[in-house]
Amino acid sequence: MRKVFSRAVLMMRDPYPAIQAEFNRQSGGHIGHAQPDKYTRDQGRYWEKFVTNKALAWMNTTLDWLKFDGPLHLVFYEDLLDNLPEEMRRILEFLDLEVSESNFDCMIRHQDGIYKRRKRPLNFDPFTSKLRSMVDHCKRLVDRAIREVLAGGDVKLVLRNLSYQNISDKTNTSIIR
Repeated sequence: MRKVFSRAVLMMRDPYPAIQAEFNRQSGGHIGHAQPDKYTRDQGRYWEKFVTNKALAWMNTTLDWLKFDGPLHLVFYEDLLDNLPEEMRRILEFLDLEVSESNFDCMIRHQDGIYKRRKRPLNFDPFTSKLRSMVDHCKRLVDRAIREVLAGGDVKLVLRNLSYQNISDKTNTSIIR
């Protein structure tokens, strides 16, 4: 399937807010939020399974796209939020697309759209230490693979040499924020 693509843009988002956003979307609708009791449903097993499945899906999808054979442009979601015009210009340049200034300005003016979920922080941390340990392992593996890609190395070789169990955080500074 990917052979039809000559290049790819990979959007990266920290798995914690990504998982939280998806849980809110599934439990509270497009612009709603999950009620606190959703996290403790079935004695917390539902949330634990949800986080585990989504973290592994986040990791596997990212690692799979990092193996893309063509040109790959990494975009970090948080960078897009911090500086949409600059990041979009980089994406357009990478894709070799020309967009009129009026269309570009229109995109910037309408960046929020109608499905933007307002922030509503929880008064508790839904990620247990067990869940954090698992998600952090996934982040470290992805982080290491991204560093390899950015350094021009072979991500496939890195993945062959790593396993989920033996990831160690040697830098303490993640690319994924």
